Amino acid sequence: MNEQSEFEVVVVGAGPAGLLAGLCCAASDLQTAVIGPLADNKDGRTAALLNGSVNLLKRLGIWENIEAASEPLAAIRLVDATGSLLRAPEVLFSASEIGLEAFGYNVPNAVLTSALDAAAGTRLTRLVSDGVTNLDLGDKHARVSTREGGSVTAQLVVAADGRASASRTAAGIAVSSWSYSQAAIVTTFAHSRPHHGISTELHRHSGPLTVVPGPGNTSSLVWVETPDEAARLLALNERDFASALETHLDGLLGTLSEFAPRRSFPLAGQTAAVMAKNRVALVGEAAHMMPPIGAQGLNLSFRDAATLAEVAGDAKRSSEDLGGVLALARYGRLRKGDVTSRVFAVDLLNRALLSAIPGIHFARGMGLFALAANRTLRARVMREGVMPAMAHPALMLPLPQSGEIAGPVLDAKLQQQA
Repeated sequence: MNEQSEFEVVVVGAGPAGLLAGLCCAASDLQTAVIGPLADNKDGRTAALLNGSVNLLKRLGIWENIEAASEPLAAIRLVDATGSLLRAPEVLFSASEIGLEAFGYNVPNAVLTSALDAAAGTRLTRLVSDGVTNLDLGDKHARVSTREGGSVTAQLVVAADGRASASRTAAGIAVSSWSYSQAAIVTTFAHSRPHHGISTELHRHSGPLTVVPGPGNTSSLVWVETPDEAARLLALNERDFASALETHLDGLLGTLSEFAPRRSFPLAGQTAAVMAKNRVALVGEAAHMMPPIGAQGLNLSFRDAATLAEVAGDAKRSSEDLGGVLALARYGRLRKGDVTSRVFAVDLLNRALLSAIPGIHFARGMGLFALAANRTLRARVMREGVMPAMAHPALMLPLPQSGEIAGPVLDAKLQQQA
């Protein structure tokens, strides 16, 4: 453990959400520590980071260490592959329609987490630990004890320790959880035809099958199936798995090869009753969890981190208690609408695919018809998908252009750190 034991903010959890929350708090001039193990450099998964999340990484001076390994997402294609009698038209969302070069970038998880961990090592106190054993949440500060026998205190604890968050439990925050009769297979692979920067999502009765562009002729796969079918597909050799995927993609990417190790996980959903309580603020999967549809999960976590840092920074400048009732309530209010609407929308879309009720599929198909036919509606949906109107943290706005005025507190701090 580091010799320093008193901080303004302590983040429990050192995945992407926790590291980012720590870096955002440090950028808001808060004495910050992040507790957790080092990054897993063998994680072969990727994450689609939308424009606001990329802006945040740019403001933190970290994007330059990630960009070379990432691939821009120029367009998103939705394809009705349900086999329904009334088949909806294909919908193509193009970033150029709303004045963007790309909606965001597909980023390797290992590259992202390693870059965040490297930055954390120079900008805040990074406490490498196997985990936390106890949280003592007092009236004026919290004490966090680690498995290695050390302890630190802080005004505010940020719970970024995942869906089974012990920090959330210690704060007495209840959760609502649900499961789906689905499992997702994830991997990356090479292909003979170019992807042209287009992410394709096939809507099927068992769930979506999504291929997301990677560098060169590579893509990432998220294939949702019933648990039994997912288990069968995982047991196939690479040639037979490639053949099964090629059949679903109908020649879209040509011949498939060089698959990374395939992984599978059950689909589930979860939301916390409140975003903060008893000196503990939730970010990432400690606060919300949803199926991997529409690139919402990690981007939602980035907005948690940026918003919390701004709220805590404002509280410090106003001489408020960072973990007090007022600051925590403000954070909860600012995040409630964004989190609730995203979780609801993803859950609704997934259940619509699974439903056997004809009217549900008709309504979904009519929605796709409207999107395909109405450019104004399509543009509105794209802008809301990239950055929701109800959640616009200053940290996630584009960097000031030449001649524009930068924020005096935040941008001066970031320039010192970069």
